[in-house]
Amino acid sequence: MKRIIDFDKWLFIKINRDGSTPFLDKLMPVLREPTNWIPLYFFLFLFVVISFGKKGWWFVLYGITTVAITDSVSSRIFKPLIGRVRPCCDPDFSSNVRLLVGCGGNGSFTSSHAANHFGLAMFLFLTFRSFMGNWAYVFFIWAAAISYAQIYVGVHYPFDVLGGTILGCLVGWASATIFHQKNGLLTRRVQHFSYA
Repeated sequence: MKRIIDFDKWLFIKINRDGSTPFLDKLMPVLREPTNWIPLYFFLFLFVVISFGKKGWWFVLYGITTVAITDSVSSRIFKPLIGRVRPCCDPDFSSNVRLLVGCGGNGSFTSSHAANHFGLAMFLFLTFRSFMGNWAYVFFIWAAAISYAQIYVGVHYPFDVLGGTILGCLVGWASATIFHQKNGLLTRRVQHFSYA
């Protein structure tokens, strides 16, 4: 176990300190800030409601429920149960940390950002791929960028993010599976216009 933790800390330093650039120092704190990505999800959900009607409302409910579950399990179960200290709060390690944002204090494992975004990414991927094809993978790229930012800014170890990723993907898979069983695949409604 010590070797795994040592590797996790080594990888953290490689990303947080050795992999730093002035450009990423400006980008990563912005990327992980909720006020910057909540509008994106809002307009995505709005698009779904407009495009898919009643099924779109169910989609929004399942998407919100996915995030509520991942956040609750990460913050209320794993973090208190595991009790891992964030790298920026660890008195034996914090001298190695380039902290670019506030540290936070409710535990490190699992990363709630990673759990929430990968949960939603998996849900969106599985529900959208019927008409988006390979473009649906963009949701995972977005989640990975935000999760990487957690390490880069100094608030999570890589394995915290990996744990959040696994948790999120499992919950997202389960919610998408239930959504498909109850509602079927998303199919665009055909709009008919009268020019009379």
